[in-house]
Amino acid sequence: MNRNNNIIYFIGCLMIFSHCSQNGSSDTPSTPSTPTSPVETNPPNTNYSPAFSGQTRINRVRTVSDYQVSNLTTNLSNPWGITALPDGRLLITEKAGRMRIVSPTTGEVSNPISGIPTVNSAGQGGLLGLCLDPVFTSNRMVYWVFSESVSGGTVTSVAKARLANNETSMEGISVIYRSNTPYNGNLHYGGRVVFDRTGNLIVSIGERSSSEIRTMAQSANSSLGKVVRITTNGQPASGNPTFSQSNALLELFTMGHRNPQGLAVHPVTGDVWQSEHGPRGGDEINRLQAGSNYGWPVVTYGIEYGGQAIGSAIQQQSGMEQPVYYWDPVVSPSGMTFYSGNRIPEWQNNLFIGSLSGTHIVRLVIENNKVTGEERLLSNEGQRFRDITQGIDGALYAITDQGRLYKIDRR
Repeated sequence: MNRNNNIIYFIGCLMIFSHCSQNGSSDTPSTPSTPTSPVETNPPNTNYSPAFSGQTRINRVRTVSDYQVSNLTTNLSNPWGITALPDGRLLITEKAGRMRIVSPTTGEVSNPISGIPTVNSAGQGGLLGLCLDPVFTSNRMVYWVFSESVSGGTVTSVAKARLANNETSMEGISVIYRSNTPYNGNLHYGGRVVFDRTGNLIVSIGERSSSEIRTMAQSANSSLGKVVRITTNGQPASGNPTFSQSNALLELFTMGHRNPQGLAVHPVTGDVWQSEHGPRGGDEINRLQAGSNYGWPVVTYGIEYGGQAIGSAIQQQSGMEQPVYYWDPVVSPSGMTFYSGNRIPEWQNNLFIGSLSGTHIVRLVIENNKVTGEERLLSNEGQRFRDITQGIDGALYAITDQGRLYKIDRR
């Protein structure tokens, strides 16, 4: 069989889609196809100029290693977050408020795990991102973000619980953190959670979208439009930065965010990276630096959905950080992960991001904290990719709004 063709195999109910390189090599580094060939070819929404070379429309790269893509299941319902259990199985949240375990080999989906607190799943709300305690093998603790109905509206909340030994329920559930600014809307909750290298939780919280409240992203006494850093009990983490505004919240890590739906920790540096939905244009990838302001809605590379300028239509301002990378038009970046495996060596330390409106998986090559190449994977699948993680086996696993779970691995 010719390894240079894309072939569809049907093995039982497992569908495998193959991507093969031209030369079949598994160790040839990926390189730009031409010096001036970005992966994005559509015109931008604005004539805004990037702050530095390579901040947008970077050179296209192409994976030359031989890999394959397997559709493990289509039986999930609006999955939102995914993480790998120590034995290789996958723990997945579903937007409506369910959590399930899925086999990475057969795609078998468990019954819902009971005991999950009620979520408000209207609009962009629901049961969102999740992560395991670094010592899960001994304490079996799971942490997750969800949208919760409270007096005055809804908030982004964080809960924790112990996964029972029989894996049918969550035990000792506790809501450890709630955003301090309820709002009567159902958009821009943010919703990712990861552990940093110090054993504290990093949580992304959206600014709730509406022009009447999104300015709170610039207020240090509101948790809207922020990334917070908290202990496993929900308290402000030791060593958090100090913000100069009066009554600044002690849990704040960074501010000035719109709808941050992705968080990932770099496997070498330990830096926390973040993806953020822009408006019409201006999706961002940020490397989070403690105490920094990322600008929204004062500075942005996007415009209103109706075409109007946002604020003073500026893209740079003293005291506000620039994104490492941005897209215009948008790709709607959501969950993301760094690849730290060795099964596809050219992907080492690359950032993989689920793209919703772009219906693909973004691969970004990053060197010295700068993006040097971009690739679009699985773009022929027609799926809204919500989250992606690396499994215990070194493969990548991605979930889609349409209920699919994909495995991406070396052939």
